Amino acid sequence: MHKYIVYAAYGWLALSGVLHFAIDVISQHLRGKREPSLETTLYYGLHSAFALGQVVFGLLGLFLAWRAMHLLTQTPAMLLSVAAALGWLAITFLFMEYWEPKLSVGIFCVLIVAAFVSR
Repeated sequence: MHKYIVYAAYGWLALSGVLHFAIDVISQHLRGKREPSLETTLYYGLHSAFALGQVVFGLLGLFLAWRAMHLLTQTPAMLLSVAAALGWLAITFLFMEYWEPKLSVGIFCVLIVAAFVSR
């Protein structure tokens, strides 16, 4: 069961990061929803770094799960994932006004804690 939860957690993280980037950065830029300003630059920078960080961490987790699942059953790797999840959750509550990133990261938090408990 642990294997499936790990795949679900990191797969969800990578998928939600791609969707977040597509919706909050690419689509808003293409539709011209924000006029050029310092605030717009900070908005795109925050959301780009947040989403692409999720994608990279999710893909790394999927790669580790595929190639070396035994590493993701050890406490240090799982604690690193829990710390990353709590960090992303803190960023969403401190700097993002939308509820969707909070929900997305919250789901990852629940999945990674379930993976930690099920090892």
